[in-house]
Amino acid sequence: MNARAALFDLYGDHLRSRGGRASVAALVRLLAPLEIAAPAVRTAISRMVRQGWLAPLRLPPGPGYAVTPKCVRRLDEAALRIYRAGAIPWSGKWHVVVVEQVRERPKRERLRADLAFLGYAPLSETTWIGPRPSPELSTLLGAEQVRADRFDAALDGDPRDLVARAWDLASIAGAYDRWLSQAAALVGGLADDDPDDQIFAARSLLVHGWRNFLFRDPGLPPELLPPGWPGEKARTYFEQEAARLLPAAAAFVDRNLADQQENP
Repeated sequence: MNARAALFDLYGDHLRSRGGRASVAALVRLLAPLEIAAPAVRTAISRMVRQGWLAPLRLPPGPGYAVTPKCVRRLDEAALRIYRAGAIPWSGKWHVVVVEQVRERPKRERLRADLAFLGYAPLSETTWIGPRPSPELSTLLGAEQVRADRFDAALDGDPRDLVARAWDLASIAGAYDRWLSQAAALVGGLADDDPDDQIFAARSLLVHGWRNFLFRDPGLPPELLPPGWPGEKARTYFEQEAARLLPAAAAFVDRNLADQQENP
């Protein structure tokens, strides 16, 4: 796990519900159990500030950083999908996004990555589909200054054929199987009396591995998935273990944020 990804996970999983802010010293302490060194933390913070995810502020212990509105939207969108309770109903229609041609390669690659994160898949270079509209889509298109036509459409044909063309379900299923095996090994190595920093680290790795599926699994409706889809078994395991490990992980976070509680 690199420092930038670890910071996103930390803010989303713990700090968002604690005011969305932390001192630099606290961030360094919180990422230490993940073996991320202080220089890497500071470099990642600087990068996230440049990208508009974090904003500097002053806290009682010293310099700190808070989430920006852009970051709040991304974290909340991610949390809804990470801790989604059950399948989301599907209307039977696809959300179709036809974007204008983007000539600049960095902007084009950034747009592709962000659309995939929101659950869309390309049918062509400019046409993307998703099982439902993403609430973050308008913000994304506005930030990139990209014009797009958007509409809901019903497919004339078998939607499972469309899914098979747009998404590599076999690859996603294999990734779920591998994640479940690795997660069981990670959590199975913990003892009930392990120190809370060790439990925090294990839970952070668990959440990070699960969060990576946001970039792969669009959250397709169950009726379009193959029988015995491993994503549901993996989700059940994640929710059970993430909840079980949360009290000790939260205690570690709270202890390392104690020196900034006076800040309003």
